[in-house]
Amino acid sequence: MKKIDRSWIVRILTGAVLGLVFSFVLVSYIVGTRGPSPLTCLLCAALGASAGAATLPFADDGKSLLLCSAAHFGITATLFALLMVQLGARDGELLAWEVILALLYGVIWLGRWIGWYIEVVQLRALLGLAPGPSPLKWRETLPYLAFALLLCDVLPLLLRWADHAVSADLPVLSGLLLPYLLLPAAGFSSGMSLGKRQGMCPLYPAACFVCYLPMVFLLFNSSALFHCFMVAVPALVGNVLGWMYRRAVPRKGRGTT
Repeated sequence: MKKIDRSWIVRILTGAVLGLVFSFVLVSYIVGTRGPSPLTCLLCAALGASAGAATLPFADDGKSLLLCSAAHFGITATLFALLMVQLGARDGELLAWEVILALLYGVIWLGRWIGWYIEVVQLRALLGLAPGPSPLKWRETLPYLAFALLLCDVLPLLLRWADHAVSADLPVLSGLLLPYLLLPAAGFSSGMSLGKRQGMCPLYPAACFVCYLPMVFLLFNSSALFHCFMVAVPALVGNVLGWMYRRAVPRKGRGTT
């Protein structure tokens, strides 16, 4: 325990010192002013300390890991936003920097998680155990990818063809029925089906989003980008509810027997 606490202190202090050094480099040579303000130094040090804490494992189980990672990202994003505001970022620029931070955080987190997963697979192989589910359950999601392609690519093309056959002026089927009824209903149902059978599969909502994205620019324009969310968000909600159902049913069964 003392070794873990000492490691935390060393890494956090190292990150804070590097953050201070970065504040002088950032402000003096990039921004172009004489030197950083005390608030800028403080924010850079705090951001560096947060980055130092990110190099340590947050928890032993998956649920605690996700919760602690979300809390850590919230703190990091808040400190980063305050620093960007201090340096003059406003509105759109601030949002863009926050999105970049979220993407970078996600890539690093996913890279560390994959490394951990590979170690677990190797350990299970040495013990003669089954390897367990694939990373992010991509293999378990593959059978549903065909449905996502039919829903998000084939169906919109067929409905647009039907719209042109009936009336070229008002695309009722592809412009109204598809995004507001068919996409949410089918995305939710398929996501729940996958969740009941395989548990939480985060790649499926992302696959729905990516599969429909070409249709936005092929059939509509950038203003229809929200159509992607009309299928991805219900798929995510359905998958979560299916996963919760999968976890709840065995418990009820054990309680009644």
